[in-house]
Amino acid sequence: MNLMVTGRHIEVTDALKSYVEGGLAKLRTHFDKVIDADVVLSIEKHRHIAEINLHANGIRIHGKESSSDMYASVDAVLGKLDKQIRRFKDRINRHQPRPSKDETNYNYEIIQAVDDKEVADDATAKHHVVMREKIPVKPMSVDEAVMQLELVDDQFLVFTNADTRQVNVIYARDDGTYGLIES
Repeated sequence: MNLMVTGRHIEVTDALKSYVEGGLAKLRTHFDKVIDADVVLSIEKHRHIAEINLHANGIRIHGKESSSDMYASVDAVLGKLDKQIRRFKDRINRHQPRPSKDETNYNYEIIQAVDDKEVADDATAKHHVVMREKIPVKPMSVDEAVMQLELVDDQFLVFTNADTRQVNVIYARDDGTYGLIES
């Protein structure tokens, strides 16, 4: 990390510089790589101003605080930066990118029930789930769905129709033709 501590109308002592470095070390734990930090400490009349520009992981974070004591100003600006970093990381964690129109994928579950004879024997059970499977629904044309169904050894295929953006089901019929269920 490149750290540059600059003083305006103040001489930056080693103790003040090490205090700033220690505070920035706590902020480094939030990032993979901190490129550089520019710290400007200044005094204007009776105000002690601490300003930090932090460049990390491709983002720039800026904070500026003032008080009657330089150490208090540094603490305040470090607290402000910590709050900004936490807010930024929360937004990243909550963010779910919107899929584009062509990349919309749905997941459906296929549930296979037992034969009616077994269900009839057990009067208390209405349905008994034997197998559960998640199917990714990909956007494709009807012709692509037919080709996909021929490649896969299934009786039907659930897909998103690329032309209508609706969920459709294509299935193989007993006479060698295909049926299409549109929603």
